[in-house]
Amino acid sequence: MSFEYSNLIPADFQPNSKVWIYQSSRLFSISEAFEIEDKLTSYLANWKTHGTPVKGYANLFFGQFIVIMADESAAHVGGCSTDTLFRMIQDLELHYKVSLLNRMSLAFLIKDKVQVLPMSQIKHGIENGFLNPDTLYFNNLAATKNELLNNWIIPMKDSWLNTHFKTT
Repeated sequence: MSFEYSNLIPADFQPNSKVWIYQSSRLFSISEAFEIEDKLTSYLANWKTHGTPVKGYANLFFGQFIVIMADESAAHVGGCSTDTLFRMIQDLELHYKVSLLNRMSLAFLIKDKVQVLPMSQIKHGIENGFLNPDTLYFNNLAATKNELLNNWIIPMKDSWLNTHFKTT
């Protein structure tokens, strides 16, 4: 599986466009992925902030990550519009019986597959050699287009997880 994604990010969105990344607790099936993409397209077509349409983008990456982006150069995305986004994500959770809001599960790229581990298992993964400083980590805290492009899939040593490795 190719983990190149930058060519899928719209070039006409500002670098500081807001980004939300929702990681699924499991890989979606092909049919679920098509349904989700349709739901995201429908949501974006109706997404407004204070009555003004939001310039938005959404995609399901690697069958497991829903990425939403809002270019605020025309209209600031306020509380009500982010509330509707949150409700849509909650609806997806219920419909597909997945967790999309659990920030205690972390995703890594191991043997060309996305592997999700509970945060409580990170130490065990390091001690047993499953995780190392060069293991790629999905930094779902990326909050802008620029961060998505440059800091989403990064080695553990370049993330906040670097504190789990002993320095020599």
